[in-house]
Amino acid sequence: MSLVKKVLVVEDSPIVLKILHHLLSQSGIFVPVLSACYEDAERHLKQSDEVCFAAIVDLNLPDAANGEIVDLMLLHNIPCIVLTASFDVMLRLSLLNKGVLDYITKESRFSFNNVVKVVERLYKNQGVKVLVAEDSSASRRYIKILLEQYYFNVIEAENGQVALARLETDANIRMLITDYNMPLVNGYDLVKMLRNNSRFQDLVIIGLSAEGDNGLSAKFIKAGANDFLRKPFDHEEFHCRVVHSLEAQEMLETIRDQVNIDPLTELYNRRYLFDEGELWWRNATSSVSLAMLSIDHFKGINDVYGYVVGDRILEAIGKEVRYAFPEMLVCRFAGEVFCVVAHLSESDLLDRLEIFMNQLRSKTFTQAKLDVTFSIGVCGQVAESLDALIRAADHHLTEAKRLGRDRIFAGRQTDGE
Repeated sequence: MSLVKKVLVVEDSPIVLKILHHLLSQSGIFVPVLSACYEDAERHLKQSDEVCFAAIVDLNLPDAANGEIVDLMLLHNIPCIVLTASFDVMLRLSLLNKGVLDYITKESRFSFNNVVKVVERLYKNQGVKVLVAEDSSASRRYIKILLEQYYFNVIEAENGQVALARLETDANIRMLITDYNMPLVNGYDLVKMLRNNSRFQDLVIIGLSAEGDNGLSAKFIKAGANDFLRKPFDHEEFHCRVVHSLEAQEMLETIRDQVNIDPLTELYNRRYLFDEGELWWRNATSSVSLAMLSIDHFKGINDVYGYVVGDRILEAIGKEVRYAFPEMLVCRFAGEVFCVVAHLSESDLLDRLEIFMNQLRSKTFTQAKLDVTFSIGVCGQVAESLDALIRAADHHLTEAKRLGRDRIFAGRQTDGE
């Protein structure tokens, strides 16, 4: 699948075409295809082998003054956003019922930004899994259609119990939309159960109900739901609430990442290690092993080549460590020291580290063609805490350095050579 997406813009105003071309091109993801009339847009769709990702259209075109361009886009199954100079309540409702994604008026320059935001949201939604828990098959189907218009990947559950099972087995579900009145486990109890489990702290939850008093929405939100909608709902409002809740959660995750991610290596930092590593250790159903990796003679690299080269080394090594141990908790512990926490036995982790050391010896880094080696301390012993495991691995790291560096020490000498 191509990472670059074609967006068809059908608009008779040269100024509007220029603005949208500029805004869409800035992302580096979208390639705007400009058409000034219905005939030109139709010709492009017939001649092009590549499907358009989305379309931004004006309703009043020189050769199609009554919104025929919308029918053309929907005929080709292209998600369509209407950008028009006039606002008409009945027309807006008619277009939304047809399947138009959004209806935006050209009120100001912010209108153009809003249109592009809708297209960008479509791109982000690809692969985002949404679980719909609803015992009514008709309601479930309707919600699924609305979500799939926005490129969400929809999973269905006919009651709260099935929803729980889906969430337990699929860690990639980002959002839950749940009805209140369901058999076995109702929506309110489902929300409470999920929020009592730290695994689901980032799950976006929207409650739905056609029943209950006005306090039901507050009840859902106090239990941990991000939002609540009363049925029947306007599908434009539904999309707004879904997108708003998702973007709010993404903003929180971005802020948290800024606290927990080392900006140079893009690995987790020491703070995250102590927060999440402790959970790894407590929740382990098998062995937990930990390795401390230190770049040999890194101070000498900084002294001879300068801190810019040193930073490039750290950045490159960060990528190497991340790629070598993708399923493990990998952090930059401090300076030139990295930490790897694994749900592996000590011997299995040692095998992985030996492979990593051998691969590293065959590579050079930066324009200076520098060789980089590691001293590594490993501990896979039973410990009373993650902190005790780190202290033991750090002690073994000191021994690896004392024995000559470029080696692994795990309570006994493990020579990588």
